[in-house]
Amino acid sequence: MSNSERKRNPSNTIHKQLIIGAGFVGLGMAQALKEGGIAYDQVDASDDLGGNWHHGVYETAHIISSRKVTEFSCFPMPESYPDFPSRENMRDYIHSFAEHFDLRSHVELNRQVVRVLPVEDNLWQVSFDNGEERLYKGVVMCNGHHWCKRFPEFEGKFDGEIIHSKDYKKPQQLQNKKVLVIGGGNSACDIASEAARVGSKCTLSMRDSVWFIPKTFMGIPVADLGKKGKTPAWYQRLMTYILIRLTFGQHETYGMPKPKHRIYDRHPTINNEVPYYIKHGRIIYKPGVHRLDGKSVEFTDGSRDEFDLIVCATGYYVAYPFLPPELQRVKGSVVQCYGDSFLDDYKGLAYIGWYQPRSGIGSVLGAFAPIFARYLKLQDEINIPLGLVLKEIGKKPRQTHLIDPNDIYQEVEQAERNFDKIAQQASQIDAKYPNFHNQPLAKSNNI
Repeated sequence: MSNSERKRNPSNTIHKQLIIGAGFVGLGMAQALKEGGIAYDQVDASDDLGGNWHHGVYETAHIISSRKVTEFSCFPMPESYPDFPSRENMRDYIHSFAEHFDLRSHVELNRQVVRVLPVEDNLWQVSFDNGEERLYKGVVMCNGHHWCKRFPEFEGKFDGEIIHSKDYKKPQQLQNKKVLVIGGGNSACDIASEAARVGSKCTLSMRDSVWFIPKTFMGIPVADLGKKGKTPAWYQRLMTYILIRLTFGQHETYGMPKPKHRIYDRHPTINNEVPYYIKHGRIIYKPGVHRLDGKSVEFTDGSRDEFDLIVCATGYYVAYPFLPPELQRVKGSVVQCYGDSFLDDYKGLAYIGWYQPRSGIGSVLGAFAPIFARYLKLQDEINIPLGLVLKEIGKKPRQTHLIDPNDIYQEVEQAERNFDKIAQQASQIDAKYPNFHNQPLAKSNNI
């Protein structure tokens, strides 16, 4: 169906789901819906597939999880790929995945969603930047969480350049500059290491120290050392701590304080280069920034230094700018939903991929996407929101956006094993709410 036909008759789409986003997660969900025989459209605001791997990451980026845990379980990466594929490898892999499962023909590129609203008859009205409007049975939001920049609030004024890590694309931006990188995550450490190579000086500022987890141990990617299945959190922390001590030793030997948090209580920083460059004097560790003063930066330990460029690798907000205020369900970095996707008071809206598993996303999606497709079919059989069903059978929203992938595997396995029982419970709960319907919302000027 052409775009002009949809515009003339938006009701042509009322039997379909709309997937917003055609990056890694969006395409993984599309493959599961197609495999499950669920009709869908898919849109992306960019000019090609791939999401962050197409337009977001810097040109020297490599994945931090291994090839084996990042690939889709139904579509392995080529054996010729290295253990840690590059940006180009990832982009080509995503394109191959889309071609293999004939997903590209379903994707409308350069199509930006500006508004998603619940309307009468439990339908969803989707408005696009070109003025087009369509009605859908449901909306599956895979718009990513690496685009809405989070900047720190600084005291004072800096006379040099300040950018977010999202705006860093190539090493030439760091060439021969005195660079301050703020943050302790994976992007911060990658950029600091690049600045150590090509800049005149690099300082890495962290409010709190982090656990540096090695990418490999005895030639094997650390992500490949663990076994898929139930492993107690204490055991994972202990084994990782042993790897850290055997590889790097203690933080004090690098002039850094020991982290105040337990391993895996924050998103892991998987990096060998920062400790290496600290030992070579190419990266200088500093605590948090106290204030800016012209070209100088004062740190919380009272020390000062001058810089040409500040790179804020300070993360992102989880954001859904096309939703009305009533459906903005993000608390901190956690979406208040059930089954990692569904609301308890609206049916037909799914929040996908907002969390951060501490391994490759492909293996997690490979487990999650098929059960999600089954849930969509179950939603068609009942009137109430599936989130309400999950809530009443004892499921709860997550407390953190950081997820042990083994928890996902176990939850999916349990749902698959008990799906007939869940469907029966859904029917019983549905009977308790015979008059349910989505509450239509009016257009807001804030969207």
